[in-house]
Amino acid sequence: QVQLVESGGGLVQAGGSLRLSCAASGRTFSDYAMGWFRQAPGKERAFVSAINWNAGSTYYADSVKGRFTISRDNAKNTMTLQMNSLKPEDTAVYYCAARFRVASTSVEAYPYWGQGTQVTVSS
Repeated sequence: QVQLVESGGGLVQAGGSLRLSCAASGRTFSDYAMGWFRQAPGKERAFVSAINWNAGSTYYADSVKGRFTISRDNAKNTMTLQMNSLKPEDTAVYYCAARFRVASTSVEAYPYWGQGTQVTVSS
């Protein structure tokens, strides 16, 4: 089992920045690819960004490219999502997720999930 805990959400004005963190425990963190997903009210959970186990590859949804940056620190068992130039449409609950080795953009590919952290962007 992999336990995941997100932090760093909050309320920010449009154009502002937030930094989300995901702390992992339970298994060897460096064996797992990590992803960020988000779910807005009334919508399905959607891919945001992902990073392979060794940070060799990163992936972004088109809607966040150039604004969000994913990174990981395998020595600290943490993953972060730096979110800049935030827009009201970025408002959602953000979840981190883990799967073995290779990142995926699919919700169904990730067996391990955190509880989520709320991000609200006001206009």
